[in-house]
Amino acid sequence: MSDAVLDAGPLIHLAELNALDVLSDFDVLRVPPAVWQEVTEHQPKAFSYSGLRLEQTEQQFPSVELTALTQVFSLDRGEIEALALMEKYPQALFLTDDAAARLAAEESGCKVHGTIGLLVRAVRKRHRKPEEVLDLLKNLDRRSSLHIRPVLVKRVIAQLEKEWLRE
Repeated sequence: MSDAVLDAGPLIHLAELNALDVLSDFDVLRVPPAVWQEVTEHQPKAFSYSGLRLEQTEQQFPSVELTALTQVFSLDRGEIEALALMEKYPQALFLTDDAAARLAAEESGCKVHGTIGLLVRAVRKRHRKPEEVLDLLKNLDRRSSLHIRPVLVKRVIAQLEKEWLRE
């Protein structure tokens, strides 16, 4: 059984890449209200993909400790609601593309993946072919609004080509 709590980034970016299917093996994808609203405003087609078990949750309020942590990292409402939901479901995987939210989640002991990690995971779980994911990564800057340093993407591609395309 695998559950995930979503921040807006992965839903938006995977929809832009036509790769929402990489989330289809999760039993439940929990989406807090602020994240649901953000995705609806920026990429509503993310909710039209029928292969996902999306659950719009009720708003959760963060603990005192998490509130302090979210202030240190200057997180927005969606990220705060998602991390508060992680307090309720600590065994879930937290999905975010925001670096500060990732740091806050890791500080709280959460397991975290972003869009790139989800694409890599799809190959490892045999949901996508390596060539498909490499093509998505090579065209990430043209097909997605994901903000990531090009040098980092190049490093990831080089490592994955080495791992996946061995002769």
